[in-house]
Amino acid sequence: MSNTHIVSQSRHPLAGARTLFYKEVLRFWKVAFQTVAAPVLTAVMYLLIFGHVLEDHVKVYDSVGYTSFLIPGLVMMSVLQNSFANSSSSLIQSKITGNLVFLLLTPLSHWAWYSAYVGASIVRGVAVGLGVMVVTVWFAPPGMAQPLWVLVFAVLGAAMMGTLGLIAGLWAEKFDQLAAFQNFIIMPMTFLSGVFYSVHSLPPFWQGVSHLNPFFYMIDGFRRGFFGVSDVSPWLSLSVVGVSFALVAGIALQLLKSGYKIRS
Repeated sequence: MSNTHIVSQSRHPLAGARTLFYKEVLRFWKVAFQTVAAPVLTAVMYLLIFGHVLEDHVKVYDSVGYTSFLIPGLVMMSVLQNSFANSSSSLIQSKITGNLVFLLLTPLSHWAWYSAYVGASIVRGVAVGLGVMVVTVWFAPPGMAQPLWVLVFAVLGAAMMGTLGLIAGLWAEKFDQLAAFQNFIIMPMTFLSGVFYSVHSLPPFWQGVSHLNPFFYMIDGFRRGFFGVSDVSPWLSLSVVGVSFALVAGIALQLLKSGYKIRS
């Protein structure tokens, strides 16, 4: 292999991304009982409580029981929350413990950083989502009318939340700031996105507010894949989520390129 070829490989935008991605996946997988099993248990508890209390009192779609309706929402909520948690917690831990300097010494490009952190977030989010699905489907199989929408929104939603986690991890300088980002932005937007209800059951004003929440389109599009019906067109949901993802990805890449709060 010529020296010219070696140099060209080292200058590839994604050079080294595979190694960093592998490291990030191992980081959460070695403590899978905490990072995967615990969120699955939390989702099951939500299902048992809300499903038992509201099954006979809430009617969403004509042919869909409330418990079946709830399962896709819980799956997607788990995907989103854990994708965000993976990238954000990894960065803030590296910044606080000081081992981020070892990554800064490498010739990794901002593209490689982004691909590795967001890629690992997608893996964790989808792994938790699959775990929730496997455990909860026993209670009320929701069906799979249009599986392509399930895959598209699961991966795109996980990528968007992994990117938001990257932004939060870059911005935060301590765990308190990261917790504030999650508690005052991520959690409210997730719970007010139609996980536990259809937005058509809300008053007109709150329906309008819900339609301003990009998380609503992630969950509604994801649910479309199970039942073949949704509150809005899946193409509208895909457009909103796609534009939102492109926006936050652009911000994250620019922050990484400038070394925001990681080179000081």
